[in-house]
Amino acid sequence: MKIATWNINGVKARIDNLTQWLKDSDPDIVCLQEIKTVDEGFPRLEIEALGYHVETHGQKGFNGVAILSKSSPSEVNRGLPGDPLDEQSRFLEAVFTLPDTRILRVCCIYLPNGNPVDTEKYPYKLAWMERLRTFAAERLAYEEMLVLAGDYNVIPEPHDCFDPRVWESDALFLPQTREAFRRLENLGLTDAVRATTDATQFYSFWDYQAGAWPKNNGIRIDHLLLSPEAADRMTSAAIEKHVRAWEKPSDHVPVIAYFDFAA
Repeated sequence: MKIATWNINGVKARIDNLTQWLKDSDPDIVCLQEIKTVDEGFPRLEIEALGYHVETHGQKGFNGVAILSKSSPSEVNRGLPGDPLDEQSRFLEAVFTLPDTRILRVCCIYLPNGNPVDTEKYPYKLAWMERLRTFAAERLAYEEMLVLAGDYNVIPEPHDCFDPRVWESDALFLPQTREAFRRLENLGLTDAVRATTDATQFYSFWDYQAGAWPKNNGIRIDHLLLSPEAADRMTSAAIEKHVRAWEKPSDHVPVIAYFDFAA
């Protein structure tokens, strides 16, 4: 099974790229972030025509997440628990029952950016990360196959960006951000990409500005974190970098992992 995460940066603007990528890459489950549309505005018909079930948690103009899957989930939950006043659409959970009745739980995450740091946006980011850690701890207690996939807006280590000096004051790379990410990982989660490679210059995002893409001035902020049960079944992981060179691209590219869920 192939599971992917991709910040699409506007699903309506990238629908041609998305449908082409679905045909080429043929993932089984896809977590999309920044769909930037309400649920009713999602281009569902184009996706369903390719054989995918669609679940969305949308928001007008920005944010918004979706899960596309070749099989229908048995359960869907919208919104990250822990703050009933949080109205931003950043979290979607889908539960799949495999043929042998085991459970695969996939969560689509669009973690807050947190910039500018000297505004309320950064405390919101850190609080959201703590809510995610609490949620993950509760789900890990189920001892199920769990995949937390998404745009985390976190650069975990210096070698995950082209120049740490550029990012040292940014919310994506501040010590508090990276510490919060490590607390999440230390619950027992595995970073799918880093479990398979220590390569540098291995990025998932390139800004539209300053020639970042042709210069390969990228950062790795899109991650799949796996429970022990899911990590045991992972066979490989990769970043599909070529998509960034397409016409009208997102500034992110898909990050994927393959799993052998056979009993």
